[in-house]
Amino acid sequence: MADALDVDLPPFPFSPAFEPLRRRLIAFMREHVLPAEAAWTQQQAELTERGERWARMPAVLDELKAKAKAAGLWNLFLPNSEHFKHSHGLSNLDYAPLAEIMGHCFFASEVFNCSAPDTGNMEVLARYGSAAQRERWLRPLLEGEIRSAFLMTEPAVASSDATNIALEVRRVGDEYELNGVKWWSSGIMDPRCEVLIVMGRMAGGGGGDGKHGRHCMVVVPRRAAGVRVARSLTVFGYDDAPHGHGEVHLERVRVPLDAMLLGEGRGFEIAQGRLGPGRVHHCMRAIGLSERCLALLCERAASRTAFGTRLAQKGTVQATIAECRMEIDQARLLVLSAAHAMDAHGNKAARQAIAMIKVVAPRIGCLVADRAIQIHGGAGVSQDTFLAQAYAGLRTLRLADGPDEVHLGMVGKLELKRALTRAGKL
Repeated sequence: MADALDVDLPPFPFSPAFEPLRRRLIAFMREHVLPAEAAWTQQQAELTERGERWARMPAVLDELKAKAKAAGLWNLFLPNSEHFKHSHGLSNLDYAPLAEIMGHCFFASEVFNCSAPDTGNMEVLARYGSAAQRERWLRPLLEGEIRSAFLMTEPAVASSDATNIALEVRRVGDEYELNGVKWWSSGIMDPRCEVLIVMGRMAGGGGGDGKHGRHCMVVVPRRAAGVRVARSLTVFGYDDAPHGHGEVHLERVRVPLDAMLLGEGRGFEIAQGRLGPGRVHHCMRAIGLSERCLALLCERAASRTAFGTRLAQKGTVQATIAECRMEIDQARLLVLSAAHAMDAHGNKAARQAIAMIKVVAPRIGCLVADRAIQIHGGAGVSQDTFLAQAYAGLRTLRLADGPDEVHLGMVGKLELKRALTRAGKL
C-alpha cells in the first residue's frame, strides 16, 4: 500500500519538540492507523447491514483512540498546553505537517482527537468560553468523550457573505431564544454529538457597531428542546455516516444568558479567531491526501501495461507525475509560510496568506486526485480505491470555509492596497 507519509520538509523554524513528535506520529500511522482501514470498511459495512450506520462508529476507531491517547498522541492541535491535559502547546507551524500526516487517512484525525469541527470548537471554548462552559463542554471534548457541531451556514441566504446570516437570537427575560435554519452542520448526525456552537444575528442589532457587530455565537446543548435535524445531506453521494452533515431547524430554542460566548455582537470576532488555524488544518490535510493520491498514481503507473509498455514509461504519464510533484511542494511551502506568519504576526496580519492557501491547497488537491483517477481508469471512480471519495472531499473544501471567489477577492484587494501604497498613490 502506498504510504508517502515521510516527506522532506523545508527548513522552517520548527520547535525542538516537533521532529520527535512527527516521527512518533508517522510510526503510529504506519503501525496502527493505515493497517486498520480494511477493518474500518468491513465494520462500517456490517453496521449498515444491521441498520446501525447512524448509531455508532466502527469499533476499531475506539481501539485506535485508546492507543493514541496512551501513546501521548492526543490533542496535538491545541496550543495552550499549560491549561489542558493531553495537549502539546505546538505552534501553527509545528502542527501543520502533523495535520498533513493525518490527512492520509479519512478517519485519522479523530484517532488523535484532532478532527473538525471539534478542533475549532475546542479552540473557541478555550479562548472565549467561561469557566463553566469549559468545564461542561471543553473538558469532555478534550478527553474525546463527546463530539460537537458548528452551525453557521444557512440555506436561505448567500452564506459566502457571512453578514447575511439570519438565524435570530433574541433575549427573552433571563434567556436567549434561537429561531432559524442551518445546514452543512457537520457532526450533527453523530450520536456522540452533545454540544453545538451556533452563529446568529441578534434581534434588534445586538451590542456591536456596523454590519460586523450584529452577530453572536451561542453554546447550545444538542438535546435542547427545539433542535431538530430535518435531513442528512450527502456530498457527491457520500453520507459520511455516522458523522454526517445535517440541515438543522432551531425552533424556539431556549438557553440561559450564560450560553453566550464573549458577548452580544462579537460573533465575527470569534469567527475570525476560529477560522485562521482551522484553514491551516484543512489545507495541510488536503496536502496529505494529495500525497497519497500521487503515491497511488505512481504505483498504478508502474504496475500497468498498455499498448506494449508500462504506463510509467510513457512521457505523458511522467509529465503528469512531475506536475503533481511540483504543485504539491508549492502548496506545502505556501501553507507552512502562512502558518509561520500566523505565529509570528497574528491571524489578522496573515490574512492574505490564509486566503491564498484556502484557494491553492484544495485546488491542487483536486488536480492531483483527478489525475490519479484518470490513471486508474474505471477503478478510480469505483469503491475499489479511495480516490473518488478523496476527490469529493477535496472538491468540497473549495466551498467549506468560503468559496474560492471570496478568498481571491481578499487576496486581490490586499495586493492592490500594497502596490498602491508602495507607489505612493494611496
